[in-house]
Amino acid sequence: MILAVLIRNREITLGCMDGTAVVAEASVVTAERSADEYALLFRDVLALRNVCFTNFDGVILASVVPTLTDTVIAALGRLTDARVRVVGCGTKTGLHIRIEDPAQLGTDLVCSAVAAAADYPTPLLLIDAGTATAFSVLGGDGAYLGCAIAPGIALSSAALSAAASLLPSVATGAPAKCIGTTTAESMKSGSLYGTAAMLDGMIARMERELGVPFATVLATGDVIRDVLPACDTAIGYDETLALRGLALIHERSTKKK
Repeated sequence: MILAVLIRNREITLGCMDGTAVVAEASVVTAERSADEYALLFRDVLALRNVCFTNFDGVILASVVPTLTDTVIAALGRLTDARVRVVGCGTKTGLHIRIEDPAQLGTDLVCSAVAAAADYPTPLLLIDAGTATAFSVLGGDGAYLGCAIAPGIALSSAALSAAASLLPSVATGAPAKCIGTTTAESMKSGSLYGTAAMLDGMIARMERELGVPFATVLATGDVIRDVLPACDTAIGYDETLALRGLALIHERSTKKK
């Protein structure tokens, strides 16, 4: 069994992987903590799932928060003797990245794309929703062709209430109807149905630009789940995509020639 670790802006996800199967999963909030504090958190959240760090034969880590990467690696070193592999330039991901500077592509998007290319028909559009909403396009051969990045749902809502003094902070969620009759319901409607309209519009535009319809349109990330039923386009959902991608990358980077 290996441990897959994904450091994102909002949370750090730990996945206990048997091959590409997720045996157990846990998350902690991303924050400025010491290596000792993270070590205690990691140990305790996995202990709640009956997982001990002595179970792991290896660790694979991807991070989009560079200031925390070394701290988390140090925390893992306090818990296991297994080697910690970090996804970065030179890692054998098996994904052909055709953008101008592959080093600029977030490793979280790389991990999700690796699993999507392995498990779904292409060409494929992958919608990865978190702090940002990223639309990644994989060609018919599974190569990563490029992406579009928009502000995430929670970020957009927070920015709106912060910039407009008369608009309150409202939790995201499904509104009763599209035409709201209170400020809170109107903001929820704009967030959810506005995002749904963006997804439908981006899918149509990207298909026109690509010149062929997508064989698969897929979303990942908890914040997008409420939006998908409001979309006119059929969009699949896969919550463990990035963790499975990390497991595949570990397998490919450790495979002997």
